[in-house]
Amino acid sequence: MIGQDTRQAQRIDAAGTRPSAVVGPPAVPAKLRHLARRFNPMSPVLGRIGQLEVRLARRPAEVRASQELRYHVFYEEMSAQPSTLQKMTRRDRDGFDRYCDHLLVLDHSHGGPIDNRIVGTYRLLRGEMAALAGGFYTAQEFDIAPMLARHQGTRFLELGRSCVLKDYRGKRTVELLWQGIWSYVLRHDIDVLFGCASLAGTDPEALAVPLAFLRQNAPAPAEWRVRAREERGIFPPDPPRDVDARRALAALPPLLKGYLRLGGYIGEGAVVDHQFGTTDVLVVLPRANINPRYIGHYGADAGRFAA
Repeated sequence: MIGQDTRQAQRIDAAGTRPSAVVGPPAVPAKLRHLARRFNPMSPVLGRIGQLEVRLARRPAEVRASQELRYHVFYEEMSAQPSTLQKMTRRDRDGFDRYCDHLLVLDHSHGGPIDNRIVGTYRLLRGEMAALAGGFYTAQEFDIAPMLARHQGTRFLELGRSCVLKDYRGKRTVELLWQGIWSYVLRHDIDVLFGCASLAGTDPEALAVPLAFLRQNAPAPAEWRVRAREERGIFPPDPPRDVDARRALAALPPLLKGYLRLGGYIGEGAVVDHQFGTTDVLVVLPRANINPRYIGHYGADAGRFAA
């Protein structure tokens, strides 16, 4: 619990007597400060391609609309299992949402309310906000504490809840999402991006080939190594040497392939998420690793698709 600290000013009188404390008003708890100013109604557009634009959510209604989009994709289109509350509200939400920035792709060729225009979203959680939230979402599946301890003072950004409407799962929407993320990384001087990436299905044996491919081709070095939590993780035996790389790569979802192309590492083990019907791996992407070709594509100042 965050306490209320007091600020003290010290003064010494002409006689050189002991300094006395001047007590100011109680400080506002950090959580309340965040909740009071979490939205910027003037948040700028970060990129635009035709009628599509990317920016951060500017008000609570836009976050609710993004949660409705997540529900539609995860629970109606895919195989996630909603709780009773989620069925009633038709929103995918949790306690981390209030501490995250929500990146949105909007299609302005659609009229009407905002929920008709949001076609893609990404959830962004910076380290200082995770401290208010009680930790990162990823920590529920992977033991990230040793990595964070090895890199004290490093600015981490957790990426999660990536979601795009079926008709928009093409190059333009993906480019705008990464345009928005890159702009955000530059604005907040982020050092490392990380988060869970999902393979469809909950049968590790059926996913043996792509999991083996990831272990062979993108293992994290010691400084970035993260292991699945022992009570939740699965740790397949050493993969065979004759994994069909082409077949394995084809089985990876586009998001995970994108992380690998950018220069991401994969943690040890995987976690079966029965609620979402997926098997999750951890991706760690140091900013210094990002392929220069991609930086050149979006611009060193994120100006390629800037509005």
